[in-house]
Amino acid sequence: MALITLLPKQEQTFFSFLAVSVLLFLCWGVIEVESGIGVNWGTISLHKMSPFTVVDLLKQNKIQKVKLFDADPAVMKGLMGSGLEVMVGIPNDMLAGLSSSTSAADLWVAQNVSRYMVKGGVNIKYVAVGNEPFLTSYSGQYQSYVVPAMTNLLQSLAKANLARNVKLVVPCNADAYESSLPSQGTFRPELTPIITQMVSLLNSNGSPFVVNIYPFLSLYGNSDFPQDYAFFEGTTHAVTDGPNVYYNAFDGNLDTLIAALAKIGYGQMPIVIGEVGWPTDGALGANLTAARVFNQGLVNHVLSNKGTPLRPQVPPMDVYLFSLLDEGAKSVLPGNFERHWGIFSFDGQSKYPLNLGNGLLKNAKDVEYLPYRWCIANPLKDLAEVTNHVRLACSYADCTTLNYGGSCNEIGAKGNISYAFNSYYQLQKQNPRSCDFDGLGMVTFLNPSIGKCRFLVGVSDYASSSGFRLQDSWISVLLILLWDAWLFLM
Repeated sequence: MALITLLPKQEQTFFSFLAVSVLLFLCWGVIEVESGIGVNWGTISLHKMSPFTVVDLLKQNKIQKVKLFDADPAVMKGLMGSGLEVMVGIPNDMLAGLSSSTSAADLWVAQNVSRYMVKGGVNIKYVAVGNEPFLTSYSGQYQSYVVPAMTNLLQSLAKANLARNVKLVVPCNADAYESSLPSQGTFRPELTPIITQMVSLLNSNGSPFVVNIYPFLSLYGNSDFPQDYAFFEGTTHAVTDGPNVYYNAFDGNLDTLIAALAKIGYGQMPIVIGEVGWPTDGALGANLTAARVFNQGLVNHVLSNKGTPLRPQVPPMDVYLFSLLDEGAKSVLPGNFERHWGIFSFDGQSKYPLNLGNGLLKNAKDVEYLPYRWCIANPLKDLAEVTNHVRLACSYADCTTLNYGGSCNEIGAKGNISYAFNSYYQLQKQNPRSCDFDGLGMVTFLNPSIGKCRFLVGVSDYASSSGFRLQDSWISVLLILLWDAWLFLM
């Protein structure tokens, strides 16, 4: 069922609740009223925890809603029997095939929805048709496929007797609409006909409009954007729009969408926030403090049920934080911060105190780490010829924290080399040969982390990898310990 809280429970009267219920019935059909905070679970990672560990992490933190970007079988298997409400995704590059073939749509539904919606299976609530397919940078390459793909998929869900339980949505980037003031919001002219068709289909099937809103990107991409307007702590740059005053970019953006929907005849369309968050590394302004302030302010704002000036006391149906975990293999084309959106680090450890309405975040349990050892630059070696080794290591591993604005940007030249060496070494599951670098690397048991710069230890999904392997004989361990001690005493 759709989840939304319309009014603060303490202030509801029977008649106001009845009036709102009647309005909802007339506009959208009967829905359950209960708000929810969910998370995006992306899997473009260099170090992947077991899906069962991730699902346990979600349940520990009482996160009941999860949004995926595909329907990866391993992830879906981990979600079996969990009871979590799931949104599965269809990648943009599949839209063309699904738009032109009903059999392709039937097959996708059979393989990615029907097979999991069994007793004790996965509670699939939504199917996301593409991900931000109208994004300006795509230059329209997916636009014509969206509505035909939706039409075919709706028919396929109906054939599988799932149309009542599974709703189609289309996550849109906020660049699909524009205006100088929220009340003047309109969809981009070239998109208006397509989005009108899309919204009509969504509305007729009881689906919400899903939008991704990123105040961080507004701040990152515009030096004139007021920093305090990106947060929820109050601002000296409030935006006045007729009788309405906006104190944060989130509300302003959301009401711009609401105004745009009203202009095409769907002003009461329910809205879900598909992605919203703040990165913790990889750029100026992307840090733990800012991420904590933004995400906690967002959660408090949504759960307060204040709504926005155009929809007072009607918050978004659901809000999916971006994201659950860091993804060290994501493209950095938008910026190095792309790999650092997680409220948890790649190994399920909370980055900062955050209360999603159920107490502070709890760390993942029973994470299978590789042995606690690191690869660093050998302090007794001449590092003059190290450049190519560092470049090679960082072409495979994630070194984005070393760049300007990153948490490891100020650890010095030798620290940079060691960080690159270790990142590659952990990615290679601590294979001894991966710390050679023509004799310039060495393995240590002394944690080389410096201040906020964390030198990671990899994780393993396999029990056989936890603990020492054959090459970890006590002789080699003793030699490493003696070498560490000798270096420490020098």
